[in-house]
Amino acid sequence: MSNTPNQKLKQLYLMKILMEQTDEDHPMIVKDLIDQLQLYGITAERKSLYSDIERLTEFGINVESQKTNKVGYFVGDRQFELAELKLMVDAVQAARIIPVKKSAELIKKIAALGSLHQAKQLNRQVFVEGQPKTINNSVFYNVDAIHAAINSRKKISYKYFDYNAKKRRVYRRFIENAL
Repeated sequence: MSNTPNQKLKQLYLMKILMEQTDEDHPMIVKDLIDQLQLYGITAERKSLYSDIERLTEFGINVESQKTNKVGYFVGDRQFELAELKLMVDAVQAARIIPVKKSAELIKKIAALGSLHQAKQLNRQVFVEGQPKTINNSVFYNVDAIHAAINSRKKISYKYFDYNAKKRRVYRRFIENAL
């Protein structure tokens, strides 16, 4: 075992590789794991990887093996199943209050919860007829602020307005104590 700077991080990089690049349909054999670790400047031997995988399992990462003509390893149970990730992506894409740019950011974060192979399946478009996405980025944060105010039992107020022909705001009549 060499004393390269990243050598002490071997198990962490192994976990990263397994989490990002493997799933039940895409296991990695030990030789491929060794090759991937070398990309991070880490040398590994076959026997040491077996004990590293065992430690990851003891830590709580569900590393499973799949035996065909060679033994491949993959992360079995994840926090979210692929179907659940697809459901979240569909909900984000269909939500009118989430702007297109923010939707893309959220979908990228959701995709990171699965493997790279699963992330490719999450790149899909949900079409909801007659429901365009907002272009107002502040709506996303305003909804969060309203929820925070409600949770902390604070009073909120707002004013309705329309735009006139000159594209200026025209506030509607404010009625107090109306419910």
